[in-house]
Formats: sequence, C-alpha cells, structure tokens
Amino acid sequence: MPMANGGSLMAIVPISFFLTVSFFVLFALRKVTDKWLKVIGYTAVSLLLLASLVVFAEAVVGSVKGFGMARCPSMGKMRKHGMGQMMGNKNMPGMPMPARDLPSGK
Repeated sequence: MPMANGGSLMAIVPISFFLTVSFFVLFALRKVTDKWLKVIGYTAVSLLLLASLVVFAEAVVGSVKGFGMARCPSMGKMRKHGMGQMMGNKNMPGMPMPARDLPSGK
C-alpha cells in the first residue's frame, strides 16, 4: 500500500473548500422559490462536487504514482551522481569553483 506524501495530503484543502461551498449553496437553495435560481444553484453544486471528485482522483493517482520532489528530474541527478558532483560541474560558465586545499596525510 503506498504511503501518502505531502502532495496528496494537500488535496484536502481544495476538497474541503469545494464541499463547504456546495453545502452552503444547497442550504441556500432550500429558501429559494424561483425555479431558475434553483436550476443555477443545482448546476453550481454539481460542478463543485465534480471538481472535488477530480481533485480527489488526482490525489489518489498522484499518491499511487508518486509526485512532488521525488519525481523532480534534478533529484534523480542528485541521487545518481551525488550533490557535490552535480554542483561542481566544470562546464557551467560564470560559476568558478574555489580551490580546495587538501590536508596532507602526515
């Protein structure tokens, strides 16, 4: 079972927002008597619920596949070559590396 990462946990924020707004729209629709306002309200609620389902599905797919910093292309380079080798690339213009004095083995 995949562990939830930070990106999938952050999906709680828009989901809770969409569900809260849809609840209050439904609550307001109980007081409305005009037919067209009810149609617009139910359409808005259905779009908000659909949006929350899309965000939830993206969070599930993202947690299964893994996203965030783990999928960043430069993170793979850092793991493969080590951080020091990646930062000490001699072909990068304008970034002279300081000379390192190694201590003698006396």
